[in-house]
Amino acid sequence: MSNLEVLKTYKLYIGGAFPRTESGRFYNPISKQGEVLGNICLSSRKDLRNAVVAARKAQGPWEERSAFNRSQILYRIAELFSDRKEIFLKEFQKQGSSLEAATIEFSTILDRMVYYAGWCDKYNQVLSSVNPVNSSHFNFSTCEPMGIVALIAPPSTALIGLVSLILPALAGGNTVVALASENLPISAISFAEVLNDSDVPAGVVNILTGKQEEIAPIMASHMDINAFISSDLGSIENPIAIACIDNLKRKFTYFEDFNLPESQGLNFISDLQEIKTTWHPIENIGGSTSTY
Repeated sequence: MSNLEVLKTYKLYIGGAFPRTESGRFYNPISKQGEVLGNICLSSRKDLRNAVVAARKAQGPWEERSAFNRSQILYRIAELFSDRKEIFLKEFQKQGSSLEAATIEFSTILDRMVYYAGWCDKYNQVLSSVNPVNSSHFNFSTCEPMGIVALIAPPSTALIGLVSLILPALAGGNTVVALASENLPISAISFAEVLNDSDVPAGVVNILTGKQEEIAPIMASHMDINAFISSDLGSIENPIAIACIDNLKRKFTYFEDFNLPESQGLNFISDLQEIKTTWHPIENIGGSTSTY
């Protein structure tokens, strides 16, 4: 007799915990080899609301951390990810990648983690400015994070697309609510386990699984989400854009091959920043300049 196959149940990642979906629903994506990947939670509207509440609670403390500390935390993610190389290579292959492609994807993700860890304490100096003004003021422009970033992982990649969108958001002090690839979701939850074992505070990253057509419109219309990122949403693109306009949500669509080196950069951080300008008065006294 052969043993009955017991499929792994991949749970959600919300607020630093791994709950099952409140709806009790699940689905079974099939790999290219015809293999059932596992029992995957079908996230609901309430799951998304719970994730947004967790992200909003974490936003202030995460934003207030020093840039250097955020850099340390992102580097710690890279350390733990590197330790689990064999696990991720097996998952990438299980989801249809060759060993060569899986190895390249893993190496690119690891490099990308270190890359964005390095930007954490540098992007503000590059993007900020001292502006010339025709009055007795100093005028400074500096960056502040947008807040909660909702994102839809590219459907064709196991993990690199998801990580390439999460990392710049974190580097810039934002919190994240992400929907994993619908057909290739298992590595996203394994990545959540890496996050949970690292120094990332609870609620800073929240990862859902389920149907893009169901969750994306709810993300776009949610009033407490500040930005929405996707690759190609196909037939639901226009309704998503309209929903974002209704609540003045920033929307970004990246048509990137995230395996390429040029699919990382400062622009992915700067897109998720708001530029704040401060006027500081100065006074001329006897030919000298003083501030007050």
